[in-house]
Amino acid sequence: MTGTISENLAGVLERIGKAARKVGRDPAEITLLAVTKTVEIKRVKEAVSIGAKTLGENYVQEAGEKMEKIKDKAVRWHFIGHLQKNKVKLAVEMFDCIETVDSIELAQEINKRAKEPIDCFIEVNIAREKTKTGVDAEGAVKLARAASTLPNIRLKGLLTIPPQCDSPEFSRPYFVALRRLAERINKERIPGVFLKELSMGMSGDFEMAVEEGATIVRVGTAIFGPRPEKKGSKAL
Repeated sequence: MTGTISENLAGVLERIGKAARKVGRDPAEITLLAVTKTVEIKRVKEAVSIGAKTLGENYVQEAGEKMEKIKDKAVRWHFIGHLQKNKVKLAVEMFDCIETVDSIELAQEINKRAKEPIDCFIEVNIAREKTKTGVDAEGAVKLARAASTLPNIRLKGLLTIPPQCDSPEFSRPYFVALRRLAERINKERIPGVFLKELSMGMSGDFEMAVEEGATIVRVGTAIFGPRPEKKGSKAL
C-alpha cells in the first residue's frame, strides 16, 4: 500500500463493506483490528485519530510503550502474539482481550493472574502446521471445555492464521473450517461457552474471511504499509 494511512484505512473499510454485502452480511458486524506491531507511535496515533479503535499487538513490552502514549479510552487493545507464561501477569493487566490462548495451561495461568474476567479466544492451528502455535480442532474442543471451568476466562471465539499463499482463495477452506469448528463447539452446549467471534483474515485475504464469517479481521500492512518481515511470515 502506498497511500496515506487515512486513504488506506478508508480503503480497507470499503473492501470489508463490499465483501460483507456480497454475502448478505451487515458490515457493522465486522471489527477491523489494526495490527500495530513495529509501527511508529505517531503513525498509530494518526490511525486512532481517524477511527482505528481496536488495535492488535504481538509483544507485551512494545504494546506497553504505545499504551503509555495513547490514552484514548475508546481504544481496545488485543494481544495477538504468542503469549509466554512469564508475561501473563502483565498482559492481563494491559489488554482488553487475549486472542491467542493455545493451551489449557495458558488458560489456567490467565485465570490465575487476572483480577476479573477477560475476553479470550482459542488459537487454532487449523492446517496443523508444525511451524505454528495453536491447538488442532480436537484440542480446541478440549480447551473450550477446560475454559468453561475457569471464572476469569470469558471465551469469545476462535482465531486462526491459514498457511501462507499468494492466492487469497487458497485461504477460504481454512476459514470455512474455523467457522464449522465454532459451530461444532457451540452444539456441544458447554456451560458458559458460546462462541460468537471468529478472528480470521489478514491483509492478503481478509475479504475471503469476511465472506466466510469473520467478525474480526487483523490488518496491518494494508493500513500502515510494508514492515520488515521474517522469512516465511505472512502479511498481517
